[in-house]
Amino acid sequence: MGRTRQDAAFARVARESFGYGTFRPGQEEAIVGVLDGRDSLVILPTGSGKSAIYQIAALLLDGPTVVVSPLIALQRDQVEGLEAQGVEAAEINSTHSASEREASLDDAARGRLEFLFLAPEQFNNAETLAQLRAARPSLFVVDEAHCVSEWGHDFRPDYLRLGAIIEELGHPTILALTATAAPPVRDEIIARLGMRDARTIVRGFDRPNIHLGVERHETAERQRRALIERVVEAEKPGIVYAATRRDTEEIAATLQERGVKAAAYHAGMKPSARGETQDAFMRDEIAVVVATVAFGLGIDKSNVRFVFHAAISDAIDSYYQEIGRAGRDGAPARALLFYRQEDLGLRRFFAAGGQVDADQIEQVARAVHEHDAPIDPRDLRDETGLSQSKLTTAISRLQDVGAIELQPSGTVVPLDLPDDPTEVAREAAQAQANYKDFERSRLEMMRGYAELRGCRRQYLLNYFGEDYPEPCGYCSNCDAGIVAEQEGAQPFPLNARVRHRSLGEGLVMRYEGDKIVVLFDEVGYKTLALSLVTGEGLLEAA
Repeated sequence: MGRTRQDAAFARVARESFGYGTFRPGQEEAIVGVLDGRDSLVILPTGSGKSAIYQIAALLLDGPTVVVSPLIALQRDQVEGLEAQGVEAAEINSTHSASEREASLDDAARGRLEFLFLAPEQFNNAETLAQLRAARPSLFVVDEAHCVSEWGHDFRPDYLRLGAIIEELGHPTILALTATAAPPVRDEIIARLGMRDARTIVRGFDRPNIHLGVERHETAERQRRALIERVVEAEKPGIVYAATRRDTEEIAATLQERGVKAAAYHAGMKPSARGETQDAFMRDEIAVVVATVAFGLGIDKSNVRFVFHAAISDAIDSYYQEIGRAGRDGAPARALLFYRQEDLGLRRFFAAGGQVDADQIEQVARAVHEHDAPIDPRDLRDETGLSQSKLTTAISRLQDVGAIELQPSGTVVPLDLPDDPTEVAREAAQAQANYKDFERSRLEMMRGYAELRGCRRQYLLNYFGEDYPEPCGYCSNCDAGIVAEQEGAQPFPLNARVRHRSLGEGLVMRYEGDKIVVLFDEVGYKTLALSLVTGEGLLEAA
C-alpha cells in the first residue's frame, strides 16, 4: 500500500471506528511506523491517546494484536471500549477460569479476535504461549513499558522476559508505550524487549497548565502542618503522595479532622478496600486520596486539581509521572513538593534495598550451572535462600553480562557460564555497583530540583531531553523573581554526546549557572564545574 493510500486508510479507520477527526502530536507518526513494520518506542503524556495508536494500526494489519498490560482494570477498560466500537477483543488474567482462557486463545488462533490483552504473568503457562504462537500475532504492544526497566520507577520483574516471548512469537512488530521515560530508561526498554532498529517518538512532556512549586521546611512538624494547611485551602479533588504507609494514614486522619473527605491508600490495605477507595475518588465521593506510590497506574481522572508530595520522591521519573495526574482537563492545576533535607536519608535507605554482593551473585550462578535443565526462579530461591528482590537483582545482573538467559516461560538457563563462575560474578557485581551509583545520582537530581534556584519547568524538561530555552513564568521560582536566563559559556549543545577521561561517555543534560550536568552511561548524573570542563579539558565531544 502506497503512503498516500495508507494515510487515507488509517485516517478513515480513525474516523469511522473510533471517532477521531484529527491526530494529536506523535500519534500519526507512530501509526505510520507500526504500519511500516518498524519497532517503535512511543513516549507521550497520559491522556494523549497512546492506546489509539495500536487500536487504529491493528485494524489495518493482518493477524491479532497482543497487548501486555500490568493492571486488570486497565485491560477491562480497553476491552469494553473496543467492544463498544464493535471490535472483537478479550482479556486473559487471574480473574478468568481455565475454560475462559482457552476459549479466548482459541478465538485468537481462529482469527475471531482482533485484540488480546494479557498480564505478563500469563505467559508462565507454556500452553498459552503455544496457542499465541499459533495465532501469529502481527503486533505486540507493551503498555506501561517503563515497567520493563530497572531504571524506571515501577519496575515489574515479570516484564523482564518479554523480549524472549516476543522472539518465541516470531518477533511481530513491537510497539512500546509509556508516559515517562528518561534517556537511560528508553535505552533499557529497547534493549530488554529486543527491539530492532527501534524508532523513538517523544512528544509533549510539558504540561503548561500545572504550576510547579517547592516549599522548604526545617522541621518535620512545620512540614506536616504546612501540607495540611495547603490541602485544606486547595481546590479539590487532589492527591497527596507520602513516603510510608503510616504517613498516609496519619495525614488522612488529620485531614478528616479538618473537615476534608480524605482516605488513605497503600499496598498494605486489602485489595477490596483499595478498590473501594479508588472508585470513590473517581466518583468525587472522596476529595483527597493520601497514597504511597501504590496509587498510580490506571488512575485517569481528568479533574484532579493538585498533586502534593509530603516528602521528596526517589527520582524525577516517578515525580513527573505522579504530578502528571493533575490537570488532565487542561484547566489550571498545582504540583507542590514539601521538602526537608533530612528526608533524603529515608530515600537513600529505600534505595539500598535489593543490594547483592559478588558472593550472592556467584551463589545464583553456581545453582544455575549445576542444573542440566532450565531452572524455575522459585527453585533458585529455595536453593539459594535469597529474598525475591535479591534473586531478581542477581538474575538481572547475570543476564546483563551475558552469562544466563531468561526463557519465555520465565525459567533460567546458562549461556556463557564457566565451571568456576567467580569472575562472571565479579563482573555482574560491578554492573550492580554501577546500577546503584546511577540510582543514587537520580536521587541527587531530585534533590537538585528541590533546591533549584532556576526555572523548575526548564529543569524537569531538560531531564527528559527536551530543550526549554526560556523561563516558564509559571513555577515558584519564576513567581519569586529569582530566575535568570542562562548566561556564559556553553561549550557543548544540550543532548550532545561527550566523553570524560575517567567517567566515560555521557549526554549533556543541562547547564546550571557555572555548572554542567552530564548523564554518564555508567555512573549516572554528574554535575561538573564549567571552569574545569573548559580550563582543563575534562570533556570532549564523543
